[in-house]
Amino acid sequence: MVVDKQEFEVNGLLYTIRSASIADAGELSALRVQIDGETENMDREPGEAFIDVPGFERIILTDTESPRNLFLVAVVHNRIVGFSRCEGVNLKRFAHKVEFGVCVCKEFWGYGIGKNLLKQSIEWADASGIKKMTLSVVENNEKAIELYKRLGFEIEGILKNDRILADGNYYNAIIMGRFNL
Repeated sequence: MVVDKQEFEVNGLLYTIRSASIADAGELSALRVQIDGETENMDREPGEAFIDVPGFERIILTDTESPRNLFLVAVVHNRIVGFSRCEGVNLKRFAHKVEFGVCVCKEFWGYGIGKNLLKQSIEWADASGIKKMTLSVVENNEKAIELYKRLGFEIEGILKNDRILADGNYYNAIIMGRFNL
């Protein structure tokens, strides 16, 4: 699905959120690896599950054509600094829901980019008849958990000892959902 672009100004930073285009594939491939190396809040280590340019082109094309998918990018001065995806499935029993994921360059934390990517996704989901949005977040990412709660998500469950971080300790994943029933 494609949505109209929106402009935001937060803490003096002007940025645009728009639907991803095929021309973004190269930048997104490099950006994903960069962000994975900046935080342990992502599921991957840098370079794991690498998506090359043709891979991103396929994802963007699929998301553009599917009424249950949405791929957004956040752009500052013609540079993509974050992105989010909502991904649905074609199974009838799950056609009412999408899974949401987001990542933002550490350099641009604190400007509401992640929050606005999520808000845009929620608006799209509500307008598209999506009844449930789900996500997972590592338990020590308290700022994200609080943001998700403020935007209507609730904790649905916990995956115990779901991941090992750099400190060698196991951490739980919090499963959250937002309902529009």
